Amino acid sequence: MDGLKTVPPVQFSCGRTPTKGEATRERILEVARISVLSKGFGATSIEEVIAEAGITKSGFFYHFRDKSELAREMLRRYVAENDRIFDEIFGRGRELADDPLQAFLIGLKLLSELTRDLPGVHPGCVIASICYQERLFDREVHRLNASSVSSWNRRFLGYLEDIAAVHPPQEPVDLKDLANMLSCTFDGAIIMSKVLGDPTHLERQILGYRTFVKLLFSPPQQDRAT
Repeated sequence: MDGLKTVPPVQFSCGRTPTKGEATRERILEVARISVLSKGFGATSIEEVIAEAGITKSGFFYHFRDKSELAREMLRRYVAENDRIFDEIFGRGRELADDPLQAFLIGLKLLSELTRDLPGVHPGCVIASICYQERLFDREVHRLNASSVSSWNRRFLGYLEDIAAVHPPQEPVDLKDLANMLSCTFDGAIIMSKVLGDPTHLERQILGYRTFVKLLFSPPQQDRAT
């Protein structure tokens, strides 16, 4: 779920300006992210990252011990960016609606609008890139990857459990599966958008999931009329 909108990758306290070292580190991570999403981790060399970031080799190794450490920090940065986006959009939903179903629906609508505002096809998913080339990464990267996906699934499950406590689902459904479906929908739509060269798939699939959730937890029309 990378690159949904322009969000500063690091939040510095009291609005302070990042130091030169912090800015360099962020530039290295952003260059690496773009390269990994465009051609994979295996084809991304340290030399290429150094050249694109406009730094020296010693400058790179000042910030990262090796390529494995770069991968770990790139993944942590990616997860932090997405967590911040989810906090913002679903937090906004809770601000606008007291009802948990309406709050979640608003959040999904905001998420779909973020994808619509992308300048082109979604650049891809770091989590998926790591899965596709899993042999290139160490155990810590795999652990971080799995814990990140599990954390997002738990987040979505929490929203759905709050909804179900107020609006029992109209059909039997495993809420864990429904939570996982959002991640699957998002990453599947990214692949479809890239393969077909049509960026609208991502927005439409999120809205499709939103419609499904709305129908699942909304009472039948005759119940609402009584």
